[in-house]
Amino acid sequence: MPQSEGGYVSLPAVNGNGTAIYQSTTEPTAPPSVFESVKRAIGQAIKSSPGDGNEELLRSERQPVIVGGARDRDKSGKTLTTKMPSAPTHTAEEAHLLGTMPVDPMDDIELRSVQLQFPNARGSILEACEQRRVPTDKGDVHVAIQGDTAKPAIVTYHDLGLNYATSFAGFFNFPVMRGLLENFCVYHVTAPGQEEGAPTLPEDYMYPTMDELAAQLLFVLSHFGLKSVIGFGVGAGANILARFAHAHPDKVGALCLINCVSTQSGWIEWGYQSFNARFLRTKGMTQGVIDYLMWHHFGRNPEERNHDLVQMYKQHFERGVNPTNLAMLINAYIHRNDLHLARTPPGTPGTEAAATTLKMPVINITGSLSPHVDDTVTFNGRLDPTNSSWMKISDCALVLEEQPAKLAEAFRLFLQGEGYAVGTLQKLARKISMASRSSSTQIELSVQ
Repeated sequence: MPQSEGGYVSLPAVNGNGTAIYQSTTEPTAPPSVFESVKRAIGQAIKSSPGDGNEELLRSERQPVIVGGARDRDKSGKTLTTKMPSAPTHTAEEAHLLGTMPVDPMDDIELRSVQLQFPNARGSILEACEQRRVPTDKGDVHVAIQGDTAKPAIVTYHDLGLNYATSFAGFFNFPVMRGLLENFCVYHVTAPGQEEGAPTLPEDYMYPTMDELAAQLLFVLSHFGLKSVIGFGVGAGANILARFAHAHPDKVGALCLINCVSTQSGWIEWGYQSFNARFLRTKGMTQGVIDYLMWHHFGRNPEERNHDLVQMYKQHFERGVNPTNLAMLINAYIHRNDLHLARTPPGTPGTEAAATTLKMPVINITGSLSPHVDDTVTFNGRLDPTNSSWMKISDCALVLEEQPAKLAEAFRLFLQGEGYAVGTLQKLARKISMASRSSSTQIELSVQ
């Protein structure tokens, strides 16, 4: 390699036999502080082997540093202890003497400035939430409050085999959602007996039906003094929130439903879930039940998805779920009735007289790999197209965990389109005042 400024040099042969003193070793130019030791070693080699190459070697403007293996020796057998200086240990003087030696540009990068403002940790939601037990006519309901209770309310409801922490912890700790929560207060509702570490429900306990689970939300709203809420549900929780919104449209301002099923269970679903409920009662959490729950949340071939996420959910189903309590919730879910929603106006031939659609804005979301895509399409066909939208997010089935950024952006734009993201308190106050005025007008008319 030719000698250049800050480059590498290779010493030529200096004896008559053509043997290189330093073999084929190429070394970088060293700072002057090391030159003295090198000169002494070269001088000894020159004295012992006179030849024509001596003068040329002495005339060289730059002297190389001999760096080889663990123990390099010169021709006289003297051990050389010189080592190549590393780039980070160069002083300012040495750097000036080295001239334009190329340095890896990656050495100048400082990663200390890279930090995450809002860590996406599951444990943080447990610490940030205030735990409450709300009494209802069908037993107590566990509610976790996240945020300032003086702000507009978002009520969440989880899916089968999950609770508020495992279903919503990762999503509501996503940076976009953490910023959005500055304007809202989230009330995470957990179905009876599905919270973490819940005791086994008594055998004679009559688990609420889907309609009764929806009716329990009235007790939650009354307990916290909530006039109107925004519903956010997944799977079975989406069905419960849709029932509540259909029965009490004045209590729900907007709905965000993920993988919502609006029809009653089919024969295949009823058969599989009946076996699952039986096994959960008699044998506990079996592998067959875990496989069905994984299919329910991740669709086909969950092993091809995020390995850590899949293993986390499998471990939760194995260790963090009370089998008997889950069997009761599954039994209530498979015996659900139809929501009786219809897009057409009442009185249209061929439709039920009592069938009406949801009056509040609804965003209906599913994942492209979810097994519930067809159910969401059916549900979308029953909604009013003027105040509803259907969205299918690609490359996911468990939308909250696999595509939190897309879901958070869609939810934010949905709330902003409805006027909740800007001036939420004013809009909520206007809705409450308008409702109170209409009720007072009705009272005056009835009195007259």
